[in-house]
Amino acid sequence: MSNPQQLRYSKEHEWLSAVEDGVATIGITEFAANALGDVVYAQLPEVGDTVTAGETCGELESTKSVSDLYSPVTGEVTAANQDVVDDPSLVNSAPFEGGWLFKVRVTDEPEDLLSADEYTEFSGN
Repeated sequence: MSNPQQLRYSKEHEWLSAVEDGVATIGITEFAANALGDVVYAQLPEVGDTVTAGETCGELESTKSVSDLYSPVTGEVTAANQDVVDDPSLVNSAPFEGGWLFKVRVTDEPEDLLSADEYTEFSGN
């Protein structure tokens, strides 16, 4: 399992793209997707919602369990991935590409986000 170097990671197993024009893309890591099992339902924050770093903003339901979705940053949701709502298995098959979850116009970013190497060490993968 390889965590893309250009992304940053939270200890809740979300990834965050580089901020472009104030907006970052967020998803869950391959480690988290594998731990969840086959994702069958995704409840994502809606466009216009305000999310807060470290707080729940949705949930993913798998054949094994239901898991809260946490935002790694604070800001306003600018997009939610309707493809994932329609086909939640994208979270498992392409967690770093088509399985992204939502985009946020970032207003605050915690200092404790991890690099790919730090996340790999933290998650043991």
